[in-house]
Amino acid sequence: MKFSIQNKEWKIKDFDKNLVEKISNDFNLDYISSKLLAIRGIPLDQIKFFLDPKIKYFLPNPSSFLDLDKASELLISMIIENKKIYIFGDYDVDGAASSSMLSQYLSKFKVKHDIYIPDRIRDGYGPSVESFKKIIEGGVDLIITLDCGTTSFEAIEYAKKNNVKVIIIDHHKSSETLPIADAIINPNRLDEKDDFYYLCAAGVLFIFLVSLNSKLRKIKYFNDHNQEPDLFNFLDLVMLATVCDVVPLINLNRSFVHQGLKIISNRNNLGIKTLVDYSKINKKISTYEVGYVLGPKINAGGRIGKSNLGVRLLNSKDAEEAYLISTELHNLNLKRKDIEKKAVEEAIDLAEKDSNLPAIIVSSKNWHEGVIGIVASRLKDHFGKPSFVISVNGNLGKGSARSVHGFDIGMLLIKCSQLGIILKGGGHPMAGGFTIDLKNTDQFKQEIFSQINKKNKIDISNEILLDSYIDVQAVNEDFLNKISILEPFGSGNREPTFAIENMEISKVLSTDSNHIKAIFKSGNKYLNTICFNSKNKVLGQYLLNAKNKKYNLAGKIQLNEWNNKRDIEFVIEDIQLIN
Repeated sequence: MKFSIQNKEWKIKDFDKNLVEKISNDFNLDYISSKLLAIRGIPLDQIKFFLDPKIKYFLPNPSSFLDLDKASELLISMIIENKKIYIFGDYDVDGAASSSMLSQYLSKFKVKHDIYIPDRIRDGYGPSVESFKKIIEGGVDLIITLDCGTTSFEAIEYAKKNNVKVIIIDHHKSSETLPIADAIINPNRLDEKDDFYYLCAAGVLFIFLVSLNSKLRKIKYFNDHNQEPDLFNFLDLVMLATVCDVVPLINLNRSFVHQGLKIISNRNNLGIKTLVDYSKINKKISTYEVGYVLGPKINAGGRIGKSNLGVRLLNSKDAEEAYLISTELHNLNLKRKDIEKKAVEEAIDLAEKDSNLPAIIVSSKNWHEGVIGIVASRLKDHFGKPSFVISVNGNLGKGSARSVHGFDIGMLLIKCSQLGIILKGGGHPMAGGFTIDLKNTDQFKQEIFSQINKKNKIDISNEILLDSYIDVQAVNEDFLNKISILEPFGSGNREPTFAIENMEISKVLSTDSNHIKAIFKSGNKYLNTICFNSKNKVLGQYLLNAKNKKYNLAGKIQLNEWNNKRDIEFVIEDIQLIN
């Protein structure tokens, strides 16, 4: 067994050779494309839908969701009666995109509405009695919560006592009991079928708007003075939220992203167009640019700045305003990176002391709560374990958690809340947030360790799973085009990982950023490579001090388009030294 520089074991993914041949013959595909499809385990009768993921193949009957008909009928009555509506959205990309989408929809009918995005520090996550009180004092008939609300019992009860109706459109895990809202549309309600557990809030909202359009059409609302909205024009927002919320890109989500990438290329949303131009993205936008360039900037407002900047950008109709907001978000994101870098370094140092435990749990009064989610993600990647990061303020801690496959952090936090170990908490299987009284920290740790130890299968393996070994001669644009039929890539559909054997280092370059570039060669074939965010890590330091030996490389293939030049790069994820 050969281990790598990072002490990882490389394993080839299993696949059925007969299935590869069947896929190749039935769909007229080359060997590598057929092999990659077989590795993903896509049933033969589903490959057509995977390769051409039209929304109509996967879109469900909206009425199959609990409370959806009730919610759409309630909103229609509010629209017809010209009642005042408040949109209450979360402060992340999913919340901003959902709020923008519903706002734009209502604006087409000149419906009176406002948007409230809570401040992360002042208001905390989701509806609170205090935030609802502000809204209700200004006058409102209906509050629609987006990407939040499923566990906001007190706030919803306060609204109902004040004769305000509430619709919750969310996707976070629920407890056994639900708030007394007028309608709760959430595929992750415990009493809901789990067919669409993977949707983000914007995806759920899109399905809700499909129902709304249909019901308005039936009562001939569009025949009088209103034009029926083309919901496909909102798919750039749905795609943005789906990618940035890191939900699995499977089935309907894959369709949303596939179609949404086409819509975003039309540059119809002024705010997105302006941010793309400001970010100097001068190539066809992929999930990478969405998830790693646009998303972090939109999120920056909610993390360390003004929480409503994201939705204001996405709703903007004024070029100057869109430019000013893009500038502010860009600068906030730079500031966020500096804050995050320091916190990550401190968190890793703290975590090293207890790295033998089944989960990473660290806390500090020095960490800005706007970056602890990113810090938790970095710790999870670094240690390969569920990670919990707590920002301390007096006797309270605001926490963020990130998990590995096989351990549902959202359900763990809900259970801890029910047991009174934390004051509140919840989330998804892979991510969550919570508030804790620090006197319960030891009990919280014990519960986490106990739940992890009960699980038989948690993905904390020290492996790199390879799709295939390839020859260095295959690393070209034609090969990349073959791989591209599997796009869009993201959670649930990762880019293929390849290994290339017997390479020598020709030149190593330390970039101005934290990345390292290197040129490898085999015979007369040269290979441009990059190792992201590695300068201060084991892999980066090894590259910088590499000797004249032979190596195997593991990583991904990408097209680097910079200054009108197109270069194929190999993105290094690990290296084996050949003895």
